Amino acid sequence: MEEPFPEPMLLATTIDLVDGLVARGLGGRGRLAEVPDTARYDRRYAHCETLVIGAGPAGLLAARTAARRGERVVLVDDRPAAGGALLGPERICGRSAFEFVADTVAELRVNPDVRILPRTTAFGHYDDGFVLALERRTDHLGAAAPRNVSRQRVWRIRAGHVVVATGAHERPIVVEDNDRPGIMLAASARDLLHRYGVLVGREIVVFTTDDAAYAAAADLEAAGARVTVVDPRPAPVGGRCTPHRARVVGTSAHGSTDGAITAVTLDDGTVLPCDTLLLSGGWNPTAHLFSHVRGALRYDPELGAFRPGEVVDGVTVVGAANGTFDLAGCLAEGRGDGTGETPEPQPPTTQVLWRTEGDRARQFVDLQRDSTVADIARAVGAGMRSVEHVKRYTTIGTAHDQGKTSGVIASGITAELLGVPVEDLGTTTFRPPYTPVAFAALAGRERGALYDPERTTALHAWHVEAGAVFEDVGQWKRARYYPRPGEDMETAVLRECAAVRGGVGILDGSTLGKIDVQGPDAGVFLDRVYTNLMSSLKPGRVRYGVMCGLDGMVIDDGTVLRIAEDRFLVYTTTGGAAPILDHLEEWLQTEWPELRVTLTSVTEQWATFPVVGPRSRDVIGALAPHVDVSNAAFPFMTWLDTEVDGVAVRLARISFSGELAWEVSVDGWHAAALWRRLLDLGAPYGITPYGTETMHVLRAEKGYPIIGQDTDGTVSPHDLGMEWAVSKKKPDFVGRRSFARPANRDPLRKQLVGLLPVDPDLKLPEGSQIVELTDALPPPPVPMLGHVTSSYRSAALGRTFALALVKGGHGRIGERLTVPVDGALVPVEVTGSVLFDPEGSRRDGEPGE
Repeated sequence: MEEPFPEPMLLATTIDLVDGLVARGLGGRGRLAEVPDTARYDRRYAHCETLVIGAGPAGLLAARTAARRGERVVLVDDRPAAGGALLGPERICGRSAFEFVADTVAELRVNPDVRILPRTTAFGHYDDGFVLALERRTDHLGAAAPRNVSRQRVWRIRAGHVVVATGAHERPIVVEDNDRPGIMLAASARDLLHRYGVLVGREIVVFTTDDAAYAAAADLEAAGARVTVVDPRPAPVGGRCTPHRARVVGTSAHGSTDGAITAVTLDDGTVLPCDTLLLSGGWNPTAHLFSHVRGALRYDPELGAFRPGEVVDGVTVVGAANGTFDLAGCLAEGRGDGTGETPEPQPPTTQVLWRTEGDRARQFVDLQRDSTVADIARAVGAGMRSVEHVKRYTTIGTAHDQGKTSGVIASGITAELLGVPVEDLGTTTFRPPYTPVAFAALAGRERGALYDPERTTALHAWHVEAGAVFEDVGQWKRARYYPRPGEDMETAVLRECAAVRGGVGILDGSTLGKIDVQGPDAGVFLDRVYTNLMSSLKPGRVRYGVMCGLDGMVIDDGTVLRIAEDRFLVYTTTGGAAPILDHLEEWLQTEWPELRVTLTSVTEQWATFPVVGPRSRDVIGALAPHVDVSNAAFPFMTWLDTEVDGVAVRLARISFSGELAWEVSVDGWHAAALWRRLLDLGAPYGITPYGTETMHVLRAEKGYPIIGQDTDGTVSPHDLGMEWAVSKKKPDFVGRRSFARPANRDPLRKQLVGLLPVDPDLKLPEGSQIVELTDALPPPPVPMLGHVTSSYRSAALGRTFALALVKGGHGRIGERLTVPVDGALVPVEVTGSVLFDPEGSRRDGEPGE
């Protein structure tokens, strides 16, 4: 395709010819673009009482009838102009078809409640009147397309009633060597003649079992072609085309050295020279969108086709899509107003003929897949009895047109080979999309930075100005570290860690998930979803909590503040904010709907800044001099609300580092001002902003796990050494029963421990496997004991260390194990998970402070 972006695997006959178009054959193999797509793709929404899909005569009348009833109407059609299969020679109510179409469209366009969407293909029909449609907005403009207009647009339409007026597909007859250039459908030749003024050949043979092909033969003859009709039925229709060969069939096509057709052989031995062979074996109603909503099809022997066979609420199928192929019948169905102005529809005369005799290996059923009758016979011979199995065995119907020309023929031929009626065999399942849809269109504007939205805290501009290096945590951009000139990450993190442990540091922790839990049964609800008791928590207090899944494995952790008797504030991990809210809502809505509880995400409303380190009390005391911040008055795991310059601020004694620490929270509007105030007040104490990497080092030194890093969905609280967080008083909570399973009590379960490399300067790669102490690995498979989950260099320890999940780890403390690293075997010592200040003396400040 043309600029701005190439689009592979398109059907040439469906592309508008425009200036600037560049096209080339792919031979069935596509190629991705080498540059980003600069085009714009959008989505729109529409609601209506009636959606009409297809702007042929039946669809136009259905839209007009609904509009005259005062309904909101959306009319979609995949062609640039309305009219469907109408080509011009037809007469409607004494007028030409074009006049009828023009007048009807004009009436619809002036109606403010009607939306007409040309070049729009409805590709998916779902429950409750929901339809997806692709609008091609600039393809027909080529290089002249404005760059500020979306190239394609996906419409998401919700309709009270859907009218399917999608017409029908002519099907070929399978003959030998039917893949030669110059062989096409009769209706296509007529369409090219009337719509584009193209005469497909000069010496034409029309092989048909259906009356509709005679109109094509007559029009082509009138345009100057020599036409011979071959029909296995007894007599020609209306005598409109001569010469005519009755009671014979075409069996094979012959061609020149370049492959183009030169003659057709009949079953009586006659050879007819030609440069074009037109095939017409009947029509298949385009019932795909009806089938998308589980509408059943039935075989109509008079039509030789499958048509809608039941009533589906909210859906009406009209015109050729319903098996009504004559114009009068289509008009009657489309109007549906009971006026009786047009005669009852009459079915066409069709003799079903799927294929003629010939070499099965040269009779092509699916031209796009080069699948033949021989392939179907091979599938049947292999025991395939379902047309679904035959489809997948032969790949028939899996290419561009998704079986629109080959699917029903494959069913017919399979039925013949099996010796069963085609109505018993049925068709393959029609699924969305009806036609291929570009991934770019489905994505719309949700790509690049908008594919996974980048969320930023209220301090993002400050972090950028401070030179922060960011990392993605969940969808958030979080400051990872703040390098000074000449510092790499390791140097910067060591400096930040030392500043926190030796003085005071400040972190932007606003991305932590925050869920407001309110209601008379809030305490009961939280008792059921946490492993420990929350209902006993008093207002003004904080408690650490662990959540498990039904299997008893840890899914999240965090702190819970009791705001009032009927209100709690639940903190989650950053990445767990949305999943945990979803988890809580699922239990509340589906398992315990009787509980009077409401859940509200307030993650974005609160900005939270941990102020951490031995001098943090000095900073908080200066921020709120009216608050007694002593240990006695403001103990660990308590909180209070206060004001700073008239702005509501929440202070909480919570530590994720083992140091004396406060979490300072404020609404997002005042976050930047409060952050700067804290920096100013902390300047005399050397306050240092630190990032997530330093936070990870500080918490790992204390053995605090990160859910999702130090856990992998198979870790229980007991594995983390958190038996104390699992209540023995509560009768039940999510995951409790699983703790009693023998597998959960296995002493050889993987458990969280610390690792100290014997070489204190060697940093273990995260994810490294752990094996028994050895000088040489045994032949594969090597028994693995576990893996390294976190690994850092510690300023406080003066060495490297790691956390790991190790089989029976709690019983291995003091042992030595081996970690293979880059071909070398690194000895490590197993320790407890708490490597720094195991007594916890730093939590309340330095002794004697």
